[in-house]
Amino acid sequence: MYKELPDTYKVRNENATIWRYMDFTKFVSLIDRQELFCSRADKLGDPFEGSCPRKTILVRDKKLGSKYAGEFFKLLREFTVVDCWHLSKYESAAMWKLYLKSDEGIAIKSSFKRLRDSLDLSGIKEGIYNIHIGKVQYIDYEEEEIPINLWAPFFHKRKSFRHESELRILIQKKRGITERSKRPCVDGLPVPVDLDRLIMRICLAPKTPDWLFELVLSVTSKYNLDLGKKVIPSSLDITPMY
Repeated sequence: MYKELPDTYKVRNENATIWRYMDFTKFVSLIDRQELFCSRADKLGDPFEGSCPRKTILVRDKKLGSKYAGEFFKLLREFTVVDCWHLSKYESAAMWKLYLKSDEGIAIKSSFKRLRDSLDLSGIKEGIYNIHIGKVQYIDYEEEEIPINLWAPFFHKRKSFRHESELRILIQKKRGITERSKRPCVDGLPVPVDLDRLIMRICLAPKTPDWLFELVLSVTSKYNLDLGKKVIPSSLDITPMY
């Protein structure tokens, strides 16, 4: 069901470690609904999301022969949803600071293969939507170009975001996109997921209080998930040796 991406965007190691950083309320929502929330691309907060580099626009508009190409690609963001993960072998102090407003946070540790195999995409209509999963590339939008197609603008970001080392799932309507078309969703699209298959570890944020550790254990137990043994403290809390 996934559409193949060029080698540059593929994750070559199926067991590559990935992380999803979130606050406690979003973790409870994940456990309760057993769904990953794929956000609409125009709601992600980056105005460059889904945009094209300057050089690509010049080639694109000449190739497509349409002065409305820019308007179409801007509109395409409303018909595209993404789910973002951090691709790294290790827990990241920078990601904790970026995604959390307090110490009450959770990081889901998984792998590329686990994520791919845990998703239930049976509700996505094949033939109407394209589904991709791959690595985001970080480029200079003033100097570099990207492929001219529907998915490429969503697999490229500015170099200033390189620290995110992002893996993303992309679900995108591929035809009949107009101002009058019905959007697939208002804010995002929930995708059912097998949590026992997805989750390798539930890592708590640095300096997490004991009461929150116990609460996470309680929540996973109440939902009859075999996750209690997977809850671990942050590696950043390890006492240094001198």
